[in-house]
Amino acid sequence: MQEEFLHYVWKHQKLNLNTLLTTSGERLELVSPGQQNFDAGPDFFDARIRINGQLWAGNVEIHLHSSDWYSHNHHEDSAYQNVILHVVWEHDMDVFMQNEQPIPTLELHGLIAPNAILAYEQLKSTKTPVLPCVSVWADMSSLTLQSWFERLYVERLEVKYEKLLNLLNASKNDWEAVLFKLLLKNFGLKTNGPSFEMLARTIPFKVIQKLRFNPQEMEALLLGQSGLLPLSSSEASVQEMIGMYNYLKRKFDLNQPISLTPKYFRLRPSNFPTIRLSQFAQLWCSQEGLFSQLIEMNNKQDFYITCAVGVSPYWFNHFTFEKISKSSKKKLTPNFVDLLMINTIIPIKFAFQKYVGNDPSEELLGLIGSIQKEDNSLIRVFDTLELYEPSALHSQTMIHLKTVYCDTRLCLKCAIGNTMLSNRFN
Repeated sequence: MQEEFLHYVWKHQKLNLNTLLTTSGERLELVSPGQQNFDAGPDFFDARIRINGQLWAGNVEIHLHSSDWYSHNHHEDSAYQNVILHVVWEHDMDVFMQNEQPIPTLELHGLIAPNAILAYEQLKSTKTPVLPCVSVWADMSSLTLQSWFERLYVERLEVKYEKLLNLLNASKNDWEAVLFKLLLKNFGLKTNGPSFEMLARTIPFKVIQKLRFNPQEMEALLLGQSGLLPLSSSEASVQEMIGMYNYLKRKFDLNQPISLTPKYFRLRPSNFPTIRLSQFAQLWCSQEGLFSQLIEMNNKQDFYITCAVGVSPYWFNHFTFEKISKSSKKKLTPNFVDLLMINTIIPIKFAFQKYVGNDPSEELLGLIGSIQKEDNSLIRVFDTLELYEPSALHSQTMIHLKTVYCDTRLCLKCAIGNTMLSNRFN
């Protein structure tokens, strides 16, 4: 047994409320369980109970054993002097206030449906690599699942919002600078995201602004600062890039290239860092006020049009320096733009709208629901379960559900876990 389960039982009143007695045999009536407290102090504030018909208002403390009151030193803490009821799993001793008055105690052992206890223990102990409650999903209504999915996705955006606020603060409230950093990081995907994020930090945004309409210089700067640009080359185009980077480095007094050089290992050529940095330079320099444009867009086709860029001419027939390949313009694919919408554009749209006091949830739920799901090892595992629709809304939700709720066993805070347990109390 764990205290969090007892909190759940008390909060949701999962008891036979008509037969409650204190450990001293007094009739107990639950009027209101109170508000759960997640900080220091009693577990529930402002509860209302009746003992032998007398109404009491105050706080409720919950423990596995009555003796925990003393082992936790609550008898010496003034914050616990307004406790009107001690709720415990097992009553092993009487507990008294500082004025030596006994604290009314409710023992839950024997009052909770055995099936509910068993279901809770199964949820907490299941070692399935995906979802501990996967066996009951078929019993869930589509309305319950859809509502929970939407709530989870907004929750995921809220988490990203807090991180974006840190970027905004570091960028002195410049949303364009935030977009630059986030977009460049996500051009690196999972493998090179950390390197590209570090790269963005090595270049003052005022330098980026000065090169805004010069994709050639922007590309040379990114390749040079990333450590990908060679020191010398037999190719004239590369020699020009090297000279351009050295000039920009001196002009803007830039630091040495990043210490975490982007990787090529196990990447498809289309994802090579050289290609992604060239595409990024072309995209960033193709639009004036890219942030404002993206904020105004609500249709994924508009994003596809805006992101319809390729690489600079040198990379038409190269994937790496000085190695000729079959010629192609290497334009951003719709699948890659989908990833940019999922990881960059939608989070920053949400953050900006929330920052200025708007609620963009409904609009963004429609947008994310129109995008195809990602393709990675975790999503492919979910695919085998056939639990959700093939959209980015559901794949993002499943990632959040697993990493935030399932992996940490926060079953009692999950709508699915709650529904499963609620059915066991009947």
